[in-house]
Amino acid sequence: MANPQTYGYARVSSREQNLDRQLDALREFGIAPDGIFADKASGKDFDRPAWHRLVEALEPGDTLVVKSIDRLGRNYDEILAQWRLVTQERAVAVVVLDMPLLDTRREHDGITGVLIADIVLQLLSYVAHVERESIHQRQAEGIASAKARGVRFGRPKKERPVEYRALRRQYLRGKMTRKQAADHLGISIGTFARWLKEDEK
Repeated sequence: MANPQTYGYARVSSREQNLDRQLDALREFGIAPDGIFADKASGKDFDRPAWHRLVEALEPGDTLVVKSIDRLGRNYDEILAQWRLVTQERAVAVVVLDMPLLDTRREHDGITGVLIADIVLQLLSYVAHVERESIHQRQAEGIASAKARGVRFGRPKKERPVEYRALRRQYLRGKMTRKQAADHLGISIGTFARWLKEDEK
């Protein structure tokens, strides 16, 4: 078997974000530049070509280093799936720099790092799941409460200028076009048309 290798993985979730902080941390850990894989991946497709290349390169006994656990996926279900892929199927050690307990290379008081890391991950997954449910419930309750108080959601309606009524009458009598009326009011033709339609009701 070849000598065990240490790899690093970095990811940001949009093309505007900067990878430098993660890359600096991986380099400080001692990972060679050609051992660092990085993706800029977001959106529903979550295409991560560098991650897939990295997983293919991993051999039993290698070590994978990430700055934080959320670099492995968008949510804890995905993180757990990738964690198990790496630690169990690929037999690779994982080091999470921001969370020292997630280091499967070591033994802690006679208990393997893999066991401790799995327990910590399961706990984190549960906490994240409960927090997501709590956020959704608070949002739903907040929206229901606001609606009960008469709060309207969405873009506020544009106020109609004082001269709208007179220009509407001119338009309906055929004395000016929609565009002329809209230009006078300083609005788009679409807005003028919508106001006309609303007044028909």
